[in-house]
Amino acid sequence: MKSPTRRDFLKTATLAAATTVWSARSWAQVAGANADVRVAVVGLNGRGRHHLTSLRAVAGVRIVAICDLDPAVLERTAAGLAQDGLTPVKYTDVRALLDSPDIDAITIATPNHWHALMGIWACQAGKDVFVEKPVSHTLWEGRQLVAAATKYNRVVQAGTQMRSGAGLHEAVAWVRAGHLGPITASRGFCYKRRKSIGRTTGPQAVPAGLNYDLWLGPAPVEAPRRGRFHYDWHWFNAYGNGDIGNQGIHQMDVARLFLGEPGLPRHTLSIGGRLGYVDDGETPNTQVVVHDFPTAPLIFEVRGLPAKQDPDEGKPGAVGAEAAGALAASMDEYRGVRIGNVIDCEGGSIVVPEYFAAAAYDREGKRLREFRGEDRLMQNFIDVVRSRKTAELYGQIEEAHLSSALGHLGGISHALGRAAPEGEIRESLEGDAALAEAYGRMTEHVAANAVDLGRTPVVLGALLTVDAATERCIGEGAAVANALLKRTDRAPYIVPALA
Repeated sequence: MKSPTRRDFLKTATLAAATTVWSARSWAQVAGANADVRVAVVGLNGRGRHHLTSLRAVAGVRIVAICDLDPAVLERTAAGLAQDGLTPVKYTDVRALLDSPDIDAITIATPNHWHALMGIWACQAGKDVFVEKPVSHTLWEGRQLVAAATKYNRVVQAGTQMRSGAGLHEAVAWVRAGHLGPITASRGFCYKRRKSIGRTTGPQAVPAGLNYDLWLGPAPVEAPRRGRFHYDWHWFNAYGNGDIGNQGIHQMDVARLFLGEPGLPRHTLSIGGRLGYVDDGETPNTQVVVHDFPTAPLIFEVRGLPAKQDPDEGKPGAVGAEAAGALAASMDEYRGVRIGNVIDCEGGSIVVPEYFAAAAYDREGKRLREFRGEDRLMQNFIDVVRSRKTAELYGQIEEAHLSSALGHLGGISHALGRAAPEGEIRESLEGDAALAEAYGRMTEHVAANAVDLGRTPVVLGALLTVDAATERCIGEGAAVANALLKRTDRAPYIVPALA
């Protein structure tokens, strides 16, 4: 990597200094009921493309700016918009974008390690915020983003699309009305095929023209160790949170919504590992996490391996749309669900097999009722930017913080765990029928993929005891666990303490 020049340093220092005075400025750019809402999209791969599509479908929105650190991605996106007559201002540095008085709101679709800090900076700069999930990279910084929304009186919407579907809320209300009796287990599933990212032979190249120091932001300086720069950061702890924080927040958010729990669980335990791969990835691809809530346990499962052994496993590379369909067809399911939820109750269950749809069943499997909805999250965000009635947000930042925290707690339990023989794990689960059943299905799954748990043992995570009031761990091992609730940020990219 090229060493920074004196000019680079002065530019960075100037922009960093600018961020310190955002909160002292008086911004008067709240969009009125009839005015266009001027929006900037930050991060233009993956979810960022979806943001652009969603925003263009909302009346009264002007996309006035786009931002991406990769000049090639930025120019490609700008060219596509130009074909439709759109010419937003282009930025490669979000700090310059936030300094513009011509922007009312931003949407954030960057890697996870930037979500909270960028959201806080935007609040300080007088912008409203739509931030993708998870809303934070660590539990502590998520709480700071919640505090920023309040302190700076900003609209902050989280990208938890499921909450925008009317059918889901109807299903929740139907269960809470007692039609199926008390909930016995609230389950979430991410059976999503993830091929190995492979092993690199050394530091990998950064895309041409990309400011890697700014891409790293709060994260420590380290050359990339992944061939696919723009996606596989998900599987490294410095930038991503694995699939429990990538896809899992959606399903854990739904599971927690059904339980009606207003805070964090009493205990969290992870069992799993990175199984069946020999690669540079760090996060688990096979995992069962249980969150012990007073109402009922919330159990979340991750499976990245297919239903049976893949002869091409270990070969890295992106999966095309056609191949992705074939891989999805090869995945396991639980009562018809690959990515979704099953809410078990004493008198039946609610099955959520896809976004915005659910069905109720009695104990004999007879379908009792269906619930349908659609994604209105971006429309809702713009509506509230106009009205300033933040209580009407579907993706409340407080709720998204708590659901993101479930992923963080699962990650901490795993990080503090140890490889354990299968017999020891099964013995430790005695008395917990629901978790033991989920673990039993997990071992069958890895066996079908020819994974020898004797040679590659599962990690039995540390049992975390959580004080929901302080959002910290207590009891045995608390000091070590609490040290992982917050990272040491790298100057000048430091998340401010606001709560």
